Amino acid sequence: MNDGTNKIIRRLPAEWEPQAAILACWPHAGTDWAPVLDRVLPTYAAMISAISQDEPVILIIPFGGGEAVERSLVEQGARLKQIRCVEAESDDTWARDFGPIGIYENGRRVLWDFHFNGWGGKFAAERDNALNRTLWQGNHLPADELRPVDFVLEGGSIESDGAGTLLTSTQCLGSLTRNPGFSLATIEKRLCEWFGLRQVHWLKNGHLEGDDTDAHIDTLVRLAPENTLVYVRCDDPADSHYAALSSMENEIRGWRTLSGAPYQLKPLPWPRAQFDEEGQRLPATYANFLITPRSVLVPVYNDPADELALATVAAAFPGRRMVAIDATGFILQHGAVHCLTQQIPGENVE
Repeated sequence: MNDGTNKIIRRLPAEWEPQAAILACWPHAGTDWAPVLDRVLPTYAAMISAISQDEPVILIIPFGGGEAVERSLVEQGARLKQIRCVEAESDDTWARDFGPIGIYENGRRVLWDFHFNGWGGKFAAERDNALNRTLWQGNHLPADELRPVDFVLEGGSIESDGAGTLLTSTQCLGSLTRNPGFSLATIEKRLCEWFGLRQVHWLKNGHLEGDDTDAHIDTLVRLAPENTLVYVRCDDPADSHYAALSSMENEIRGWRTLSGAPYQLKPLPWPRAQFDEEGQRLPATYANFLITPRSVLVPVYNDPADELALATVAAAFPGRRMVAIDATGFILQHGAVHCLTQQIPGENVE
C-alpha cells in the first residue's frame, strides 16, 4: 500500500495466497503434443476440471476448437461456468512460463509481461510470447494493469514466500541464451525491484535429466507456509542424479529465513526413472505441483512412491485436499501440472 510518500511498494504473493483465476492453454494438433493427443487430452481435461472446482480458469483454446474442448471438459466433470475459453494461436501449452506474473503494487494488481523466448531459444515461442497482450486486449485478465518488461523471465524459474524471499537457480537465470550481458548481481537487483524482495536464494546445485528449462526451481524446490521447503531427494546412489541432488539438499540446509532461522525441510520421494520412446530420460518430479485455494494438484506417475509424495505435500499444506493428477502423459513433453498453469493473484469473487 502507499505510505503517502509516493514510494512504490511491491510484493510478489505466494502461490498459496488468494487467486483470482488460473491461466492454462489447451494442447492441440499444432503443438508437439500431436503424437500423444489422444492420451494427454483426457488427463489435461481432468486437471482443468479439478481446478474449476476451486476457482475460475482462463483457458486458451485453438480457433474453432470450442465444441471439442467443452465436450472433453464435460466428460471430466468440469464446472463450465468457471471456465472462460479464449480462442488464440499458441506455440505450446506451458502457461507457467509465458503467462503473466502478478504482483501487488501500492494496492493495485499489476501483471508483469516478461519476454518469453522458448527457454533460451530452444523452441518456437513468438505466438506464446504474444498471448498475454492478446488476453489483456480482450479484457480476459483480472488485474489493473499489464506491464511489459524487456527481460526474459519464466514463471517456473521463481518461487515466492509472499514475504520478501524468492528462490531461483543460477543455471536458469544465469543462462547466456536468456539475458546475455547481465551478471547475477544485476539480475538480483532487478528481481528485488520488480518483486519487492528482501532476499534471493540462488540454487547452485541440482538438475533433472531431460529438463528443457535449465533447472527451473519449480521442478526441484518449492516453498510452503511456515518457512517450509518441499524438495526433490534422490535416495539411490546408483542414480545419475544422486550426487547433484545430495549437494542440493546440503545447500538448502544452509539457507535461512529473513529472521535467520533454518527452513523446515520436507523431502519428496524419488520416482522410478522414466524414458521416452528413444530411451531418453524424462524429468519426472513430484515437486511440480499446483496450489489452488482449497487443493494441491500433485503429479503422479503410477509409481510406488506416489502415495508418499501425496502425504508429504499434504503435510506441507494442511487443510488442503490432495488431488492426484496422472502426469505419465504430460512428462512425455518434459513437464507436469505446475508447468501447465499460472495463477493470477487476487480474490475469487464467485
